[in-house]
Amino acid sequence: MKLKELGEFGLIDRIKSGVTAPDGMTGIGDDCAVIPQGDGIDLLVSTDMLVEGIHFILDDIKPYRLGWKSAAVNLSDIAAMGGLPVATFLSFALPESLDSKWTDEFFKGYNDISGRYHCTLLGGDTTASSDKVCISVTILGKCVSGKALLRSGAREGDKICVTGYLGDAGAGLKVILEGARRNSDAQALIAMHYQPIPRIEEGLKLAVAEGVHSMIDISDGIGSDLRHVLRASRKGAVVNVNKLPLSDELLRTCRRNGWDPLELAISGGEDYELLFTADPDAEIDIPHTVIGEITDTGRLDWLGTDRDFGGYHHF
Repeated sequence: MKLKELGEFGLIDRIKSGVTAPDGMTGIGDDCAVIPQGDGIDLLVSTDMLVEGIHFILDDIKPYRLGWKSAAVNLSDIAAMGGLPVATFLSFALPESLDSKWTDEFFKGYNDISGRYHCTLLGGDTTASSDKVCISVTILGKCVSGKALLRSGAREGDKICVTGYLGDAGAGLKVILEGARRNSDAQALIAMHYQPIPRIEEGLKLAVAEGVHSMIDISDGIGSDLRHVLRASRKGAVVNVNKLPLSDELLRTCRRNGWDPLELAISGGEDYELLFTADPDAEIDIPHTVIGEITDTGRLDWLGTDRDFGGYHHF
């Protein structure tokens, strides 16, 4: 079966079917693996890859921003577990056409965002590439033993919440790909695509908040990422599309270019905000928006539209 026919969910299921995580560990299927350390601390481990032509356009993105994004998307995985970042390892393949000025700027961006969270680069690997830039980052984090927020904890009746705005990064990518006018609104959206802010502080607060049951970061759009939560938790959900938090920059850019803001907010991806579920009366001490509710139906329903939405598909 071709990967396009198998799809991301199918591929993950096939890989997972041949692997059994040791007792006490959380393996494939969450934002991070969770490995108990036996001293009241769990180790969090995640890996992400960025490939030229798929995740970025080398001629458009400045190396500083690419370095920033390479670290930020991994920091977001730690945030999604309610963890604290510790260190990263970076491996990349680079074409010989690049020079030391490019790599210097790349690592300036990488170290600037990493330094915000005291998450040091400790090693990695470098190799030559015949054509494209390929970047792979592995991140280590930690949390109190048993307190990682998994995708599998959603409960019927939970409110579904998100931090920040949805769709900005997807709109920024659309500006780039379609060559739309880069006014101040468009530049702000492009910045969200190229320099996302991982929600580390928010994740740490949610990890200790009473009544928060599950969490994931929004890398592929809520149309996909919420489904990850529902699959892991064996639940359904209702999402009110009229409740989705949309920025003024997104709305103005969509009106100007004739784009659908709902499509970008639900399916655009790369927002790297947090989606979490919690008791209806849970007190959440961070800015957030309630967009729906967990149900026992086993399906995802969209309230306020007759359309169905998916997220970004890797295959």
